Amino acid sequence: MTEQDTKAVASHWARDDIYARIVAALEKAGKSLDHLTLDDLAPVDHVHARGFVATIELADRLPIARGQHVLDIGCGLGGPARYVAQRFGCRVSGIDITRPFVEAANKLTTLLHMENSVRIEHGDGHALPYPDRHFDGAYAQHVTMNVAGRPAFFAEAFRVLKSGGFFALTEHALGATGDPFYPVPWSEDGSRSYLVTPEETREWLEEAGFRDVTITDTGPKYLGAYQAVVEKADKGQLPVLGIHVLMGETAVLKIRNAARNIEEGRTRPIEVHCRKPEAAPNPR
Repeated sequence: MTEQDTKAVASHWARDDIYARIVAALEKAGKSLDHLTLDDLAPVDHVHARGFVATIELADRLPIARGQHVLDIGCGLGGPARYVAQRFGCRVSGIDITRPFVEAANKLTTLLHMENSVRIEHGDGHALPYPDRHFDGAYAQHVTMNVAGRPAFFAEAFRVLKSGGFFALTEHALGATGDPFYPVPWSEDGSRSYLVTPEETREWLEEAGFRDVTITDTGPKYLGAYQAVVEKADKGQLPVLGIHVLMGETAVLKIRNAARNIEEGRTRPIEVHCRKPEAAPNPR
């Protein structure tokens, strides 16, 4: 991924002062910053399709033990990292290319007094700033649609995992019936949108060294969720808090197109799980 691509993807997500926008929405919803909880933030700080529900469902399938160290690649505002840290009693490091997201994420983490278990920093998934074999597991939620260099991205995830470590990701894969309609949540006009087929995702994960790759079709869940948001929007019933707050004026059109793309087979939401093999024992 070139520096120009990285900046373009980051600018797509970073519009004005994200933290101020979130605080304004929280205040409008009657949430006190002095007594903020994970549940208070949940509608707005899980910046991926289906939001908090999708994070919970992914976490249900992650083999995380208390005290482990997990990496969230493309962590956004840090909502999943904070949820995973609290739920499993583990430490989570998050990394994201969008600097305003990182700044807002750390402010929100401080509001929740979770600085000892969650650390968010600015960086690129193509060149992770961590040593080899550092994490017990890693995940990436709806990040790879903006990743041009998928093989390098997967190779870096593989590198920083300990032997036996898990890797999970969710994404909108490329469907079989034609090009997607834009704008969608991850791209205004198709630029910096790098969708690949599930088969290509499997191939590149295995080339990186991952094994036991399982791919689950999650299309019906995402279609239903998108349609529910569109229905609320059409009735003027969108909630004060929600990731649509971060999408700008075209939020509803993006969600409407995301639903249409799934319905017409242009995109195919999937969930992927795999692992880094255990290291062979040293010969005596």
